[in-house]
Parts: sequence; structure tokens; C-alpha cells
Amino acid sequence: MFSFNYDGGASFISVWLVWILVFSLLFVLNEVSRRSKIGGFLSFVVLPTVLSILWITVLKDTTYTDWFHLAKVYSAIAGCIGFWCIRYLHGKNKKTGREWRLADNKIALCFPPLILAINILEAVVRDIQVGIQYAGGGILADGSMRVIGGSWNYMNALAGILNIITLTGWLGICIRKKTSKDKSQDMLWPDMLWFWIIAYDLWNFAYTYNALPGHAWYCGFALLLAPTVCAFTIGKGAWLQHRAHTLAFWCMFAQTFPAFIDKGKFAVSSTYNESYLFIFSLVALLFNVAVFVYMIYKARKTKRNPYTSELYVDLNKYKEVKALAE
Repeated sequence: MFSFNYDGGASFISVWLVWILVFSLLFVLNEVSRRSKIGGFLSFVVLPTVLSILWITVLKDTTYTDWFHLAKVYSAIAGCIGFWCIRYLHGKNKKTGREWRLADNKIALCFPPLILAINILEAVVRDIQVGIQYAGGGILADGSMRVIGGSWNYMNALAGILNIITLTGWLGICIRKKTSKDKSQDMLWPDMLWFWIIAYDLWNFAYTYNALPGHAWYCGFALLLAPTVCAFTIGKGAWLQHRAHTLAFWCMFAQTFPAFIDKGKFAVSSTYNESYLFIFSLVALLFNVAVFVYMIYKARKTKRNPYTSELYVDLNKYKEVKALAE
């Protein structure tokens, strides 16, 4: 499934220790950026501005310059900035004297599902591109790694499309109330429950294994697990925010130090076993089909429109997240 760089001096234990370090840092950085208004601003406005200058100047010969990596890093950052605005922007109307919050604006609440759908669609397009352009195997145009295109790319692309279709209840997005233990004001999405998150993780892991096999160990394993663990424990209901934060941090790191995952001692590559490629994409597709069928079932049973109202309001996990909101 994965091939460690034993010839370069890495060992099974050392690679796992680095994986744990990456996972831990992503988890901690997410905590810093989500629990502090200033921390979020520094992380997703100031830091990307400084790094962008470095990428186009002193690091221009080593950083990624292809459309996919640039779209990924800046769409992730845009998502973080948008979520930060939804969480914190508020004021008073000078004419009416009424208080307003961006979190109460229905148009603003369309931004989270839109940026998520765009992010998924970018990967869907990439999966299809790899399937067409690298059928039978080949080196990516940027020379970074080998990929093998096949039926798995198309299966997983379909899984990604279903993952977009099953985004429900975004108008129910709300803000977490401040407590003595948590003053984060997380952006909660109560209708985004565990089964959709798992469906996304399966799809995204299969995508990285298909189209970015040399990065799947870190960005397809550690990077997916960090926001999911947070969403299932201390940051319940805010998976999308956690995902955007950790993805942005990882993409900025990868843009700045691409050799770490491409050529470094602890770089981990795929074994390019086509059975794994097929199985991962098939599992992702079947799970996303199951979530889609369940969405249709719930919509018909409750007579609720999944895109104009929240769909899973009768489920205990929905109620648990909703109880955290203001």
C-alpha cells in the first residue's frame, strides 16, 4: 500500500513518528487558529500574505506552480477567511441602530457549502484528468511523481460528485456559544453528521491515493484524520472549519517545503498496486452511494427539502451539535 524510503535512511518507526508529529501539529495549529480571533487572522491573512511573496520570489524555483496546487492552497485560505468573517463580523446599522452579524445573513451562509463544493470539484476534475491523461501510468507534468490512471479515477470522481450532492442543511449553519471551557465561536453545521464526514474522508483518501500517491501518507491520512478527530471530540459540529484550517496549514507548508513530501528522507510513496487503487475507490463510491440513498430516504420520509431546510433534525447527533449553538 505504501513504500517507505528505507534506502534514504528512514525506518518504519521514524516514518510513523514523523506522521504522528504532522498529525499533532495540524491538530494543535487548528486549536490555536480556532480558539483565537487574532490567531485566526494571523494564520489565514498575515501568514499567507508573507508566504505568497516568498513563493513568487526566493522560492519560485522550488514551490509548486501548477494550477491544481495553487487553486488548492488559495481556495483553502479563502475558505478560512470566509469562515472567520462569518464567525466574527458584526456591527450596528447606522440608520436603524440595529445590531447585525454576518452569521445571520442567509446569503453569507451559502459560502461554506459553495467553497467546499468547489474544493471537492477541483479534486473530481483532477481525478478525471489523471484517468484520461495517465491511463496505464505516467509521470505528472510537474515531474513530482508517477500516477496510474484507470477505472478507479472515474469511480472516485462519481463518489466526489455524490459527496457534493449530499451536502444538506447549510442554511442551518450557526455559531457556537461561548462557555468557560470553549470561547472559540466555532462555525457549526449541525446537519453535517458523522456519516457524511466519513464518506468525505473515504472519497478524499481514495483521491489522494489515485492522483497524488506520493502525498497520500500525509495529506491523505494525517491531514484527513486531524479535523475528523477534532470534530468527533472537542470541536463537535465544526468539521468543515477544522478541515479548512488544517488543509490551509498543510498546503502552505507543502508550497514552502515541497521536498519534504516529494524527495525528503521521510517521503512516503505508493506501491502502485492497482488492487488497492480499485478497492479504495470502490469503497468510497459505495459509501457515498449509501449516504445519497439515505438522504433521499430521509427527505421522502420527513418531506423536508435537504437544500432549503435541515434534514436530520430528529437524529441525536444533530441535537447534540445544535445544543452547542447560541
